[in-house]
Amino acid sequence: MEIEIKKVKEYQAAFISYKGSYEKIPELLGRVVGFLMEKNLQIELPVYGAYFNSPHEVAPEELEWEVGAAFLGEVDPEDDVQIKKVPEHEAVSTVFKGPYGEAASVYGSLFEHTAKNNYQIAGPVEEIYLNSPDEVPESELLTEVQFPVVKK
Repeated sequence: MEIEIKKVKEYQAAFISYKGSYEKIPELLGRVVGFLMEKNLQIELPVYGAYFNSPHEVAPEELEWEVGAAFLGEVDPEDDVQIKKVPEHEAVSTVFKGPYGEAASVYGSLFEHTAKNNYQIAGPVEEIYLNSPDEVPESELLTEVQFPVVKK
């Protein structure tokens, strides 16, 4: 597994925040992508999920997360779709191959790499979905897993 500290360029994203089970991810991600398509905006990066707590720590109804997509252009928030600018930052990153539900298996390695390189985690994990279960078998799914970091 290749792990790197990389610079993430500033971007803007349309997203939906949610508290509850991960079962809603496909529906809410579909709403974000549909919103951007309806507004004729160009999606800039693959879609993502950001996870603020863990199913190992809280009950499914207490999970806090967001799903979204970076885009080019200008648009106002609408209904539950929010807009934000994410400043340029550094992140520890790797690509996981396999089912989405197993991507968390690389978190520990990312934590170790961060500490060994004199960085510290500075925010929630983000999983960037590089391909789709509509296109490839579950075993071939690629997820870039990253944590924002800052130098100690």
